[in-house]
Amino acid sequence: MSVAAAAAARVSPYLDLESAPFTLPGSRILVMRADEGVTVRLAEYERRLDDCILVRTLRVLGADGRVAPVSAVHPDRIEFGAAGVTLTFDGPDALSLGGGEAPWIAELDLLHAPALRTTSPIRIALAPAAAEHRKSARFTAEIEHFSCARGHGAALEATGRVWEEWFARTPVVRDDLAGMTAFCWWVLGANIVSLPGRGARAVVPSKIGYVGLWQWDAYFIASGLRHGDPELAREQLELAFAFPTADGQLPDVVHDEGVLASSDDLPPGDRDNLRRAGSAIADPSAPIPLTKPPLAAWALRRLEGLVDDPAWFDAAWKTVARSQEWWFAHSDLDGDGMPEYGHPYSSGLDDSPVFDAELPVASPDLAAYLILQDDLLAARARSVGDAAGAERFAARASRTLELLEGMWDESAGFFRSSGAGTPVEAEAVVSLLPLLTGRLPGRYVAGILAALDDPERFATTWTVPTVARRDPDYSDERMWRGPVWVNVNALLAEGLAVSGHADRSRALIEQTLRLVQHGGGPHEYFNPATGEKARTATTAFGWSAALFIDLAVQVSGA
Repeated sequence: MSVAAAAAARVSPYLDLESAPFTLPGSRILVMRADEGVTVRLAEYERRLDDCILVRTLRVLGADGRVAPVSAVHPDRIEFGAAGVTLTFDGPDALSLGGGEAPWIAELDLLHAPALRTTSPIRIALAPAAAEHRKSARFTAEIEHFSCARGHGAALEATGRVWEEWFARTPVVRDDLAGMTAFCWWVLGANIVSLPGRGARAVVPSKIGYVGLWQWDAYFIASGLRHGDPELAREQLELAFAFPTADGQLPDVVHDEGVLASSDDLPPGDRDNLRRAGSAIADPSAPIPLTKPPLAAWALRRLEGLVDDPAWFDAAWKTVARSQEWWFAHSDLDGDGMPEYGHPYSSGLDDSPVFDAELPVASPDLAAYLILQDDLLAARARSVGDAAGAERFAARASRTLELLEGMWDESAGFFRSSGAGTPVEAEAVVSLLPLLTGRLPGRYVAGILAALDDPERFATTWTVPTVARRDPDYSDERMWRGPVWVNVNALLAEGLAVSGHADRSRALIEQTLRLVQHGGGPHEYFNPATGEKARTATTAFGWSAALFIDLAVQVSGA
């Protein structure tokens, strides 16, 4: 069996049409289970799937008039019972229904057209919605009848080739990790969309809920993609770096309609959520820049040696350097030399209790990212003979490290955030991330290890929770207030390794891999007590899939 065929076989059991919909790389169409059949929806930026329905219900009936239920789902087709009928893609913008030797009937309940019954192969294609329908969806379904069954066969064959080519790139890992790695590779392929006018493919966090390229997600997703498709990994960074502001700030999101780089750009749904939470920044009096934590250099470094394009790297490092200058010039909001988060969204951990404080928030994770990024910029400058630049970046990293050390609270035993200059009581995972610098004096490392080993803090059944258990804001289920995130674990594992604790790093990686397997897939976040998907977490989540692959490759090569 070929690598592609083996990977496809491993993936099929995960494709339940609920947590993992039927889709195609580059397509916005999602097929999900509904009412003894399937429903067809469209994935769009900041639009709920229920507002983007193309076909309410599609059911297949056998010759006896009984519903032929979905009997199997494969990456390239959905099979309907004993009828032998299959649903597949016919290019990224259409579905094809056909096959079967015995007579069958397809019943379709269309959103903006009369219900349809047909006994011949059909093509369900996207069509622009009429003006009166655009509030609920920008596209509708247009039904075309194939003149003969060969049209469906060709569509089935072409869809199979798309997935065969994708699965041929599946990274090779240990046998016990191969099944989940194949599924995670499917997730990355399934989450590919084309952004209109961008000229590149974006691997979105999720077609179910996050249809755009978020800067932070792009960095983690590229980290996993590099093992099978480094050029696609490069495309993610190209998009993330393509729209800096005049002063170098990188936008939070690149999406179909533009970028999200300021609170002025917030979609209505986000504003409503902030208002419901009682946030003072739902409607700020002045625009607040929106970005994501500075891990651009961390991501870029991971592609070196895999992408042969020196000119692109030169330009990308310059973009990263400008974005680093932005943090110090425009996000040091109190002028003390330590940049702050001016908006929770810019942290990536926007629901963390550290943001229950008054803004801006100085946080130890941001300090750690800035130190790491300046260290990497210094190394890059040295490699191209820029001694002055290397000295400047290194000196700033050392100054930031001194300021970070000043955030240590000896009595509490952790690096403490502050909001508008006032210490924040919450003990969150941000206090552990300074390990990433690899430059902490031993007593701080010892303090972090003690926190990781304490059952009242971060030593939960499935580690590492994003808030200490002793904290009054801790929750097993609330996003960023307790649940385990794969990206946080990956960063902490790297921090442990560079801080001289390779065995503990390896143990955390292995447990993170077990967590994803135990939880049934690369979910957005996990309950630290049960190891299961948290109730409100998105499934088939991009960075969880990518980092599972990245970690699996690491331990498989060790």
